[in-house]
Amino acid sequence: MLGSHVWHPFTQHALEPATPEIVLTEGAYLHKADGARILDAISSWWVVTHGHRHPRITKAIETTASSLDQIIFAGFTHQPAERLAEALVGLAPTGLDWVFYSDSGSTAVEVALKMALGYFRNIGAPRSRIVVMEHSYHGDTIGTMSVGARSVFNAAYEPLLFEVDTIPFPAAGREQETLDRFEAGSRDQRAAALIVEPLVLGAGGMLMYPAWVLSELKRIADASGTLLIADEVMTGWGRTGTMFACEQANISPDVLCTSKGLTGGVIPLAATLATDAIFQAHYSTDRQKTFFHSSSYTANPIACAAALANVEIWRDEPVAERIAALSARQAAGVRRFGDNPYFADSRATGTIAALDLRTGSAGYLAEIGPRLRTFFLDRGLLVRPLGNVLYLLPPYCVTGNELDGLYNAIEEAGERFGSNP
Repeated sequence: MLGSHVWHPFTQHALEPATPEIVLTEGAYLHKADGARILDAISSWWVVTHGHRHPRITKAIETTASSLDQIIFAGFTHQPAERLAEALVGLAPTGLDWVFYSDSGSTAVEVALKMALGYFRNIGAPRSRIVVMEHSYHGDTIGTMSVGARSVFNAAYEPLLFEVDTIPFPAAGREQETLDRFEAGSRDQRAAALIVEPLVLGAGGMLMYPAWVLSELKRIADASGTLLIADEVMTGWGRTGTMFACEQANISPDVLCTSKGLTGGVIPLAATLATDAIFQAHYSTDRQKTFFHSSSYTANPIACAAALANVEIWRDEPVAERIAALSARQAAGVRRFGDNPYFADSRATGTIAALDLRTGSAGYLAEIGPRLRTFFLDRGLLVRPLGNVLYLLPPYCVTGNELDGLYNAIEEAGERFGSNP
């Protein structure tokens, strides 16, 4: 690290080795300065969908930058934002008719939380409680940390966080407990919203639950007048096998958050989609009912153009077929570990696969995490375990042979680092 002034995210610089420099990205690979290449098995933190530097997206960025750069979005608009909003409304579950732009997954969720509280305040029935799911993660801003699991990630900031109501994760065989807890807690009609990561909890350990549970949560929310916020920042854009995970539960949330794959993972952009009822609650001649939120780069035209190119790729290329093929390979890949004594709970939802390494310590700070990361990197593989939880979330251009190599490396890691019960 000598000579560098960069402070990297989620990095303990006192313990980490020298940071490799990447000089080229292409398809499913990162190319290092020394000429070696690394298979990006986690889509560079779950953002890259079609592959690095998809030519249609990079071309859209170049073309737009020749005529537009940042434009203040309060009081002005532009065609990339207008066209993208129309496209998003067409792609999202029915009833999400309004699009509010921001910059990241965290800000998309912050916007959603503020929309929910503003909605109830403006209709004269203020509610102040937010219901969250155990083990959830929604971002690293103050609001999103508040609605995420309390852990080492946010322990230092506890004085800044607001209280929430927590329902248990719907573990296999205990799903009804989750539903009963939510139903009981929503009877007093104090809850403004339930926020969930649909089908897959990402940073909480790639925990997965069935679509029928999400459907029941929506039913209970509707019965109590509680808004449902679907955090599809990670699960959207095909990751769970469908465009949005909510489709598998046949539900339309009241608010949907999207980012990561929105631009194909090329450039930052986020959007929060809301129902007309939520918009109308803020639509008034009373300026005090204005939705008071913005960021300097709201609806950046270049980012919106990249997202439009991503939408066109979905329209023109066989993306659904690629996702179906990758999903089938992931399901087959985890099946081979069903009887492996070094692993537990091998699981897959759509293009996301995960399994738990049996080891002496678990959790994000388990010492096995950095050792596993180094093990895979030495083999030219970017796999970033969540402690002892190994997961693969590759771009859709990954090949069957590349996936086989990843699973072979995981098998080798189990033999080297795993504990046989």
